Amino acid sequence: MTFEPPVAGPPTGPTTRPIAVVLDRMQQVLDAIPAERAQRRFFAGTYLRTTRAVGDAVDQARFEDPDWVERWDAAFADLYLDAATAEATAPRPWRLAFAAPAGLPQLRHVLLGINAHINYDLPQALLAVISDADFADPVLMARRHRDHERIDGILSARVGQEDSEFVDWTWLDRLILPLNHRASRRFLAESRRKVWHNTEQLQLARLAGPDAYRRRLAELEVLSAAKIADLLAPGQVLLRLAVSGFGVSLPPE
Repeated sequence: MTFEPPVAGPPTGPTTRPIAVVLDRMQQVLDAIPAERAQRRFFAGTYLRTTRAVGDAVDQARFEDPDWVERWDAAFADLYLDAATAEATAPRPWRLAFAAPAGLPQLRHVLLGINAHINYDLPQALLAVISDADFADPVLMARRHRDHERIDGILSARVGQEDSEFVDWTWLDRLILPLNHRASRRFLAESRRKVWHNTEQLQLARLAGPDAYRRRLAELEVLSAAKIADLLAPGQVLLRLAVSGFGVSLPPE
């Protein structure tokens, strides 16, 4: 597998809605999941609904730069969709998530996908829509960072709504549901802080050249895969992650 540093491109034309394009592709991927891999539908369905929620927030002008957020969200979704269609040659975090035992609880499958996508894909998606010149503009980067943080509110609002999609809750799951909600909101905020750090680290590598970028992205892949392995361990995963953390951090170069 080759790693090329993403280069921020120009905004999409005014007649194109990037989120509409990826929503259509997401639905196609979801519909194509065979019955023997039905567990793959748990994350795919959750992500489809979440992307719709982001699109609604864009339409409601909840971001400072809605056009940029839409391009970013589409670049982010494309990384998952590319992994889902490649599968055997997908990055290691995704291969581990896709290969998880079918008998795991639905929530665990969703968390595996969320973890691979946020920890490994999200820094790359940010780099795809933030140019080197953008990084040199502190006012613009402050605006990008605020929009990055606004996504937390959308995801947190989805936590309770997604509960109704799970049909395999045990009595213990339902008993500790309020704790799980708090844990979910905490790890989403924690992981996004680390994502911003990792984006800055990858940007430094991008400036240093393709070899440096490939090396740093490979480090992120290893860290993200290790976190997936932790998620596969038995026990109340949300409560454990509330203590150990959900995100990963690239060490300084």
